[in-house]
Amino acid sequence: MIIAGVGGQGILSIAAVLGSAAITNNLYMKQAETHGMSQRGGDVQSHARLSDRPVFSDLIARGTADIILSVEPMEALRYLPYLKEGGHVVTNSAPFINVPGYPPAGALMEVLEALPRRVIVDADAVAREVTGHARAGNVVMLGAASPFIEIPFEYLERGVIAIFSRKGDAVAEMNLKALRAGRALASMKTTSPPA
Repeated sequence: MIIAGVGGQGILSIAAVLGSAAITNNLYMKQAETHGMSQRGGDVQSHARLSDRPVFSDLIARGTADIILSVEPMEALRYLPYLKEGGHVVTNSAPFINVPGYPPAGALMEVLEALPRRVIVDADAVAREVTGHARAGNVVMLGAASPFIEIPFEYLERGVIAIFSRKGDAVAEMNLKALRAGRALASMKTTSPPA
């Protein structure tokens, strides 16, 4: 999967949760990231490959990603060339307007809503509703992508606990709520073309 967004949106935290979920459950994972974290608001993306067999490459070739998980809608569009036929796009609908000439939100949504397999969630609003903080939007997005990640959901829950409990039990619990809320939304918003 490709995880995409901008600096400050928690892309690397999503990758860390996936890594913890893989390692503590005897799965293999390779991950590569590109980020301009020194520039808050710069492009951040992570390639993540999970498997029950050894993974030999950390980069995902164009047209082979099972999932594009984006915490920002324009970033979802940027990485569409990597999506394989039949793959899923899971994106936040809330834009992070960080460049001049950012496209109108309606234009972005029109393109995203035309995709055959997509989940579009206002992760910031969901995070505020269930945790009181929009900062948990990245974990809402991980939850929304979880039905398409071929590992048991409990592994992701354990990954959230492992990564966020370092900041205290309350932070770990807040992120578990966000993960579960995203998962619940995905089941309501999943679209697939007719068979």
